[in-house]
Amino acid sequence: MSQLTKPLASYVHTRRAGGLIFVAGQGCRDPQTNTYTGLTMNPDGTVASYDIRAQALGVLTNIERALQAEGADRSHIIDVNVFLTDMKDFQAMNEIWNKFFEGHSGPTRTTVAVRQLPGLNFIEMKAVAITP
Repeated sequence: MSQLTKPLASYVHTRRAGGLIFVAGQGCRDPQTNTYTGLTMNPDGTVASYDIRAQALGVLTNIERALQAEGADRSHIIDVNVFLTDMKDFQAMNEIWNKFFEGHSGPTRTTVAVRQLPGLNFIEMKAVAITP
């Protein structure tokens, strides 16, 4: 089984229903280090800057880890909701998205801007996949 981040509340990363796998919203926290990817921190612990490309890849990797725990992979993803704290990151996120799904037709997707996300995430995604 793939290593997953510990949820910040009482929920599961995946749920199967009707031939589908629903993946809860995933951030960019690395399950091995429990740190957020793509951040430069100030000495006082606040975020100095973030790399949305690194965060997007971290999120997609966490989605794939969750799917691998269910015996699936990125090719099984059929729909994704993307949440960005700033739409200026849309193009950079798309660069990582296109590389991640290169060679696949890719899932449908909705992207929305949100005011804030939990932890030190500047991007979060939730996904639906078909069971293999």
